[in-house]
Amino acid sequence: MADNKDYTILVVDDSTTNVVLLEAILDEKGYKIETALNAKEAYSLIEKNKPDLILLDLLMPKISGFDFLEEIRKNSATKNTPVIVVSALTDEENIEKIMNMGAIDFVKKPIDLQYLVNKVESVLQGY
Repeated sequence: MADNKDYTILVVDDSTTNVVLLEAILDEKGYKIETALNAKEAYSLIEKNKPDLILLDLLMPKISGFDFLEEIRKNSATKNTPVIVVSALTDEENIEKIMNMGAIDFVKKPIDLQYLVNKVESVLQGY
């Protein structure tokens, strides 16, 4: 099994609180974490270093998580990058929409941290 340090996770969320929280938890597990507070920042980080996993918020200013997900699925470099959506939008319609758009999983906010860590680990181990 690969060392967690071999994995880069990109956290995209406009809430600094969430970014700091996720970064702390995942960093503690030994993952390399990159963070972006909006889709524009995320695009430039992806261009420099393709992450192994993206944790994506849906409700962000200017470019929403939906639009971001759609864009990275069109890009040949990132079309297969696993994306776990982390959002307060928990209605079936939105969850179904993001799964159809290519997200591999959904974690609702407020975040159950152990649940999220388990999801991240299972995605990266099967990656």
